[in-house]
Amino acid sequence: MRKRCLAAWLVTIFVATGYLARAQQEAANRVREKVILDTDIGDDIDDTFALALVVSSPEIELLGVSTAWGNTQLRAQIVDRLFCETGKDAIPIFAGIETTSKVPMDHARWAEEIPPRAKPFASSVEFILEEIRRYPNQITLIAIAPLTNVGALIERDPETFRKLKRVVIMGGSIYRGYNDLGYTPDRGPEPEYNIVSDIPAARRLFASGVTLFVMPLDSTQLKLDEVKRELIFRQSTPLTDALTLLYHQWGQQTPTLYDPVAVAFAIAPQICPTQPFRIEIDEKGYTRPIAGSPNAQVCLNAKSEEFFHLYLTRILTQKLVGHCSR
Repeated sequence: MRKRCLAAWLVTIFVATGYLARAQQEAANRVREKVILDTDIGDDIDDTFALALVVSSPEIELLGVSTAWGNTQLRAQIVDRLFCETGKDAIPIFAGIETTSKVPMDHARWAEEIPPRAKPFASSVEFILEEIRRYPNQITLIAIAPLTNVGALIERDPETFRKLKRVVIMGGSIYRGYNDLGYTPDRGPEPEYNIVSDIPAARRLFASGVTLFVMPLDSTQLKLDEVKRELIFRQSTPLTDALTLLYHQWGQQTPTLYDPVAVAFAIAPQICPTQPFRIEIDEKGYTRPIAGSPNAQVCLNAKSEEFFHLYLTRILTQKLVGHCSR
């Protein structure tokens, strides 16, 4: 009897061990999402909070960061210092097409506190096209800036651009405009900054045929209130210290986390359920839903509680370490 029990026990152990080994192998083989982030970091603080979520999320393999709009070399310096502070120096940084921007760059002084690189940052347009060719149908492009770089990618090589797995943007205004938090009847849409800044580029994207997910003003006006800010600011890690300093240089009170919603969608799409729309961009930069076959999946309402749970647990538990010695 004891021998039979021992044999059964051993069989149970071997089966359990085999199951555990398979589970561990499956976890090891699970492919992280290949992501390129296109950002106009340096003005509004939400880009910085979005980049913090990217580097704190184990589901994401960040292939590189592309800077967009205005002085893209200086924006790249901001990313460079943030990566230096948090031990992410190995992630490539590229500068996109320079334009004229009337928005002051609040974080310029922070970037200029470390010595600049010996050479300018290379072209992000070339980098993104090369990465798409290397990983066809595998890359998510998260664009949280005016769409000048995206438009240039399409103009340069539309066939390669369509080999992106998907594009996720923060942009547009379908039914709700700025400062409409959804508690009162909709006041109607407005031209949204990322779209209206470069209307031709935005039109190219919506006509490109790529799989497109849109996080408009309707779903992205989530406020980082003082309680949540305090949780971040008192954590005292290299990442949260950088967020604290940049928040104070920004000089305003309550950030609206427009751009982090786009990143959160790429990680956990259930946070921002989407529905198909045919979107037309008019000459004033309005993103109008019209009849016709869909060209985008649009999120109109984000799950705020789930978003902040994801965001804060990632930022507060990350183990990034680094030291800027340059």
